[in-house]
Amino acid sequence: MSVGSSNFISHFYGTTLNETNLSRQWNCNFVRVCKAVGFSQTKDAVRVTNLYLSNQCNDAFLVKCYNEKSTKTVSIPDDNEVLEGSGDDNGKIPPENGDYGRGGGGGEGGDEDEKEFGPLLKFEDVMRETEKHGATLPSDLLEAAKTTGIRELILMRYLELQGSAGPLGFLMRHCSMLRNRMLADPAFLFKVGTEIVIDSCCATFAEVQKRGKDFWNEFELYAADLLVGVVVDIALVGMLAPYARIGQQTVSKGFLGRFQHATRTLPSSVFEAERPGCRFSVEQRIATYFYKGVLYGAVGFGCGIVGQGIANMIMTAKRSINKSDDDIPIPPLVKSAALWGVFLAISSNTRYQIVNGLERVVEASPLGKKVPPVAMAFTVGVRFANNIYGGMQFVDWAKLSGVQ
Repeated sequence: MSVGSSNFISHFYGTTLNETNLSRQWNCNFVRVCKAVGFSQTKDAVRVTNLYLSNQCNDAFLVKCYNEKSTKTVSIPDDNEVLEGSGDDNGKIPPENGDYGRGGGGGEGGDEDEKEFGPLLKFEDVMRETEKHGATLPSDLLEAAKTTGIRELILMRYLELQGSAGPLGFLMRHCSMLRNRMLADPAFLFKVGTEIVIDSCCATFAEVQKRGKDFWNEFELYAADLLVGVVVDIALVGMLAPYARIGQQTVSKGFLGRFQHATRTLPSSVFEAERPGCRFSVEQRIATYFYKGVLYGAVGFGCGIVGQGIANMIMTAKRSINKSDDDIPIPPLVKSAALWGVFLAISSNTRYQIVNGLERVVEASPLGKKVPPVAMAFTVGVRFANNIYGGMQFVDWAKLSGVQ
């Protein structure tokens, strides 16, 4: 059992209800966060409510009472439940790792958090800054501002991006998937664009070389491959990108709910950086590799069905009009899709995990922080090399499997 030190517990005085955030990094590499919503002068206890969800381990929260005369151990309740009093029962305390919008930690953790993300702004401060920019906050950001506050850097980054001209500002206000990734990594769109441009250029060069003088006659096949490639590129980068987890997530009960709890505590990628209030164990990082492999495999199989299906229909239609002895056999649909799924789950998953790790090292280096174009140039170089190697490897896999 992990028990928090009383040094991290606020003491309460007076007779009115208080709301104070209590945050603690425990020795089992999970973040325990609860909110004291009241206290009692007649009981040696405080009333706490859990803010995060999990079912990973049992721990207790050590509460030093307001009168400092005694120390009690109380179990932390499930999400949205309230526990009043003290006892010895263990409760399940779930972290939602990496809540960038919230404050985190006491002691050194809180100092590091403030140094990296700025001070924790209260609801009044958040609304003042928002009104100053003539903006409105999405519901989850507004809820986080009311309950826990928002770090200054996260808020200012959102306010700046939501005011961008063109589709970016609209998407920042209405697409939480993009917004949360941009808040965690402002270079996210640059990485997605780099991946699409490099992959499209490499694919175009390969298609021209392969099809030769028939390139324009078979342009439909090339366009279909290119479109599917763009979808795959977005998925490859987006599924491993860090994202800001803001506010409480609603989850269903039963097996699906437990599965959602477990996956939400995983890092976005194997080598995602740790931050105050955002810690990952070795087991979680290993689990992430296999979990992302399953997701990559599903994307690969689905895109393979669509892409190869379109190509096969075009090839069949053309051959029904003009059949030639030089026509190559039409690739099998399911077998081709399965190859794409296996390739993305194993090869692409491994390579892109490594790419993310290398980018993290460069971005966190003193040179990368001082001269951001260095990190951007590295991103272009490492992703270009990854695309070349991946393309060559896929050709080998396709030949070995008999698809090509």
